[in-house]
Parts: sequence; structure tokens; C-alpha cells
Amino acid sequence: MISRADRSSRAVEAAAAAARELGLSVTEPTVLYDVFSVVVHLKPSPVVARVPVVLPDALLDLEVAGRRQQRELDVAQWLSELDKPVARPSPLVPREPVQRDGLSFTFWELVEQDTSTEPDYSQGTARAAELHAVLADYPAELPWFAPVTSVVPQGLEQLKNDTPMLTPDDVGRVRSEWDAVAPLLMTREGWEQAFPGSVVQPIHGDAPSYNIIATPDGVLWSDFEDVNLGPIEWDLAGFGPEHARIYNEAAAALGRPVLDERAQVAMDLARAFQLIVCLPLVPQLPELADGLKPFVENWRTMPFAGGLV
Repeated sequence: MISRADRSSRAVEAAAAAARELGLSVTEPTVLYDVFSVVVHLKPSPVVARVPVVLPDALLDLEVAGRRQQRELDVAQWLSELDKPVARPSPLVPREPVQRDGLSFTFWELVEQDTSTEPDYSQGTARAAELHAVLADYPAELPWFAPVTSVVPQGLEQLKNDTPMLTPDDVGRVRSEWDAVAPLLMTREGWEQAFPGSVVQPIHGDAPSYNIIATPDGVLWSDFEDVNLGPIEWDLAGFGPEHARIYNEAAAALGRPVLDERAQVAMDLARAFQLIVCLPLVPQLPELADGLKPFVENWRTMPFAGGLV
């Protein structure tokens, strides 16, 4: 397994070389963030490269990665053109993923971050309702519930009895649960038949309450890599009843639909599936264990398949 330092260096070198080929001046590439992605400020250019480096196997294929990243660039550009608060693709390079040295990555406009205060995730939850109101009109075609349908089936097959934090009984249970609820999750038709009260529309796909960037001029939405067509409840999955209450109040104030309680149970279960299949990534990213442990422990307390079947 490649070391973290080598993984980061590889990402920096690939991003810097690609940026130079695109005509950017890059003399001092500086890592801003290094977890699932290596985020590099391509100094002195006002451009940031985001290079995913720790991903489930289902997302490693370069063709898959490129399509996923193009969707992100497209929706971010669309939001920007509507003058919405969003991290924007860099206008200094073509708006498309770049692939080099086995990596697929994107270029973004550098923004000044406000580190003087802690992020307000409760406010982020309220603003998720605003984001849904805007995304409801997104015109481009999106895949159905991609964060789950494109990752979980393969990920569950790859779980082993020695997967970090799981027992053999856990592995058997999560596979059985998936078999029970997959017909409800894998297609839009199956979902809408089972949960007619749930609103399906373009959604952020990856916790928009938390994927925000605080700047001196306000908070920006960011990280749309998982943008998809799905239930609005997915964007609140795993957050608990207080965040659901905050979202519902904000949605009602906008004249928007509120969360369907039974659908939220299903999405919380789907989030557990998504996170469990990330457990094999812990050796690459040891700090991931602390973040995933509470979700695994909570999943063990849930009734089988969330009591949905």
C-alpha cells in the first residue's frame, strides 16, 4: 500500500504538471487539505486542484470518475450562473476533469476562507432546503441515487470477515439487509412505489449541511461530486431528528415539501450501507475509523433493515 506522503506527492505532482500544460503558472503548489482528496493551491495562480485519492473501488475507474466529476463541474457552473453562493470551477482552464498518472481531478477558483469562527452546521441544514429549492430546476440528466446504487452492491461483495470494525455476523447481517431493501433503493420506480410521500429531485448527494466553505463574504455550497437524482431525505441521512426539524422549518418557510419520516428511516439505513462499505478504506486513512465508529455502533442498534421489511 502506498504511503500517505507518497500518495499526496503523487497528487501534487500530477495536478501541478497538468496545470502547467494548461497554461497556468505553478511555482509553489501547496497542499491545503489531505484526506479523501488532496486539495492543492497551485500558487501563484488563483486555482485549486482537487484530486481524489482515497475512494471505494467502484469509483476508481477513470471513466467513472470522469463522468462523476463532469456532473459536479456542470452543476456548480449552473449554480454560479444563477448567482448562487457556490464554489466555482476555475475560469482559467477548460471546465472538464483532467486525467494524469492514473488520477482524475478538477480545477476550482481559489476562495479566501474565514477561519475565525466554527462552521454553523445547523444553519447549513436550513440552507440545504434553499439548495433543494434551486436544484429542483436543474435541467441536466442525473443518475438515480448514485452514491448508493453505484457503490454499495460492489462494496458489500468486497467485505471480508476481517474488515475493520466488523464481525463476521455484521458482514452477514448487512448483506442480508441489503438484499431485503435493494428493490426499494436501486430504481426510482421501486422507491416511489414504496415511499410515495418522498420527493425525488436533483440533490447534492453528500451532506450539503457540512460541505460548506465559510468565506468573509458568506458561506458557499461545495463538493457536488455525488450530485444525483434522489430522495431529498438522502441529503439529511444520518443527521438525526434535530437537523430534520431544522430542515423542515426552513422548507416550510420556503413553501417546500418537508421530509417524509419513513423515507428518512430508509435513507438513514442507506447511509449506514454507504459508510460500512467504506470500512476497507481505514488502512489507507486511519483517522476514518473514529468518524465511522459511531455510525457502525448506531447501525447495530437499528432493527433489521430499519424495520422497513
